[in-house]
Amino acid sequence: MFLFLSLCLCGLLLQGDAQDRAALWRGNDRSGRCQYTFSVPSPTETSCPQTGGPEVEGLKVRLNLLEVMVSRLTGGDTGAPQGGDSKAQSALQEALNRAVGEKNLLQGEKERLQRELEGLQRRVEDMKRETEKLRNRPCPPQTPMVPPNPSLQDSGMMRPAGGSSALSHLMNRPNRQGDSSSLIDSAWQYGSPGFQEMKAEVTEVPAPDNTEEYTGCGVLVSVGEPVTHKKADSIAGKYGVWMQDPEAVPPYGANMIWRIDTVGSNVRQLFGYEDMDQLSKGFPSKVLLLPESVESTGATLYRGSLYYQRRLSRTLIRFDLSSETVAARRDLPHANFHGQAPYSWGGYTDIDLAVDEQGLWAIYSTNKAKGAIVISQLNPHNLEVKKSWETNIRKNSVANSFIICGRLYTVASYTSPNTTLNYMYDTESSQGKAIAIPFRNKHRYNSMVDYNPTQRKLFGWDNFHIVSYDVRLGRPQAN
Repeated sequence: MFLFLSLCLCGLLLQGDAQDRAALWRGNDRSGRCQYTFSVPSPTETSCPQTGGPEVEGLKVRLNLLEVMVSRLTGGDTGAPQGGDSKAQSALQEALNRAVGEKNLLQGEKERLQRELEGLQRRVEDMKRETEKLRNRPCPPQTPMVPPNPSLQDSGMMRPAGGSSALSHLMNRPNRQGDSSSLIDSAWQYGSPGFQEMKAEVTEVPAPDNTEEYTGCGVLVSVGEPVTHKKADSIAGKYGVWMQDPEAVPPYGANMIWRIDTVGSNVRQLFGYEDMDQLSKGFPSKVLLLPESVESTGATLYRGSLYYQRRLSRTLIRFDLSSETVAARRDLPHANFHGQAPYSWGGYTDIDLAVDEQGLWAIYSTNKAKGAIVISQLNPHNLEVKKSWETNIRKNSVANSFIICGRLYTVASYTSPNTTLNYMYDTESSQGKAIAIPFRNKHRYNSMVDYNPTQRKLFGWDNFHIVSYDVRLGRPQAN
């Protein structure tokens, strides 16, 4: 009946001038039924407020079908179970949260690197200005050379002016700053004239007896090859700190290992592992939330407490692991913090806490020291400074440092795969000297090096990798 009426209407409209311009189209209506529609232009009206047409109707139909499909997929008015969809949505949300977290961490890392780049650029400009000053400074008067004595030349000996031998002249020559024979890092060559220069001579340390392993407290002789125990699985583990209490107390045993991933602006999680095997598998048995955020990789463990620097401050915190409370807090007097005097790799490593056979130490610098490393022995109970020493080496010229038997050792580079321990300072004699002990950065970004006196090992965090090094100590030289 509907089709018959439409055809009759079509016959009437096709009369007149408009019959050659009539149009017929068909399409589904909202209920999905086929509908035929005829269209004839008006002979009297040039325009009318007509909207729609076959294309619009077709779009409406397709939109209706899409709405039905979406409703079915989301378990809408069809009453379908939503359990699977809810799980899918939860998984998608979790993936989105992880992606946002990774983005925030990468953004923080980018900002930190930009700040470090700006600092390096300022240092380069300062060094350029110092270089220009040195170039414009007049050279000191030189001692005229005396022609060689032919008789001495024939005998294979040549003497400089003054009658002393060439060897004696070289041995008695003062070690001037900038001398080509100096072993000092290039950062020293343009330092303040009033800054004390590190001595250039390298002193050999006695090796332990080959027939008997020396187990006493002595000088460092050698560092073994790094052993990799675990690789972090996210950007948060690019650098961090891992520790083992050398004097563990209940409720945690001597094999308990602790770890902090230090990438981020609010680092507060402390992960505990029953032993090295559980650490390698990545299965923590304990996760503690610290009351204050951690600044960088300078934390350490000692006698059942975690010692660390609070973020954006010179405040030291002692966190008791058994009660999970703050047992003590104290500002480290005059200490530089948050990028004022870090190690050469950056990372806000201004304050580095360490433990050795003699107790708890802090490695840092102050404005008075003008960037030189300051060593302070701390009271482990209340964090008071017991005694301090100022060394002859700048903190930002070395990659890291640690203390063994009251002696500070510094690492020359954090990226070079084959570098050295280049300086040692003895707190007993208050003397420092250059050394050259081979050291390996296997993964080429070592952001943490600490000594464990019980294990007699160095712990390192090298570019997402948790590593350890065996060390050998020799008998100390007699004074």
